Amino acid sequence: MEFDEVIKKRRSVRSFLDKKPAWKDVLEAIDFSSQGPFAGNHNNIKFLIIENKDMLRELSNLAGQLWISESQIAVLVCSDDTNLENIYGERGRVYSRQQAGATITTFLLKLVDLGLSACWVGSYDDLIVKQKLKIPENVQIEAIIPIGYADETKNVSKVNKKSLESSLFWENWGESRRMSLFEEDHKDIAPLGDYNR
Repeated sequence: MEFDEVIKKRRSVRSFLDKKPAWKDVLEAIDFSSQGPFAGNHNNIKFLIIENKDMLRELSNLAGQLWISESQIAVLVCSDDTNLENIYGERGRVYSRQQAGATITTFLLKLVDLGLSACWVGSYDDLIVKQKLKIPENVQIEAIIPIGYADETKNVSKVNKKSLESSLFWENWGESRRMSLFEEDHKDIAPLGDYNR
């Protein structure tokens, strides 16, 4: 699939067909997502794959989002900040969140490329999920990603995102207009009145 098409096709799917994705496709998406940018090339991201239907139902309840149980497989994207904090101090936590976001985005896009659907879930009871899945206390759960094939009879079309203009500022926060080409090319030229000396 062309990259532009992958970007446009990605959407949050919350209803799945009763058809299990190949775990090899999920591993391929994980592998691609692990190729992204990492501070100092220190990859602190781990993935926990859940296929057990009882655990998927449990995750669904813990997240308060019952549709998760419709998925056939879910991936928890996790991070361990320890190494990054040892290297970069407090800033290591910031790098860890950045790395997790970049990894999750790449993961979601590769799933689309492979013909799969998913949703980035960020609402769940961290402590209980960690206990249920024996995740160490120092590891952060960054997202739960339910994966499957979209049930097109229940999923609505992709919601239009906000316009590019509503997200941009130029040079200073709140400055919504870019300096015109004329102003930029002639900013060092004295006003016309200064030539009449």
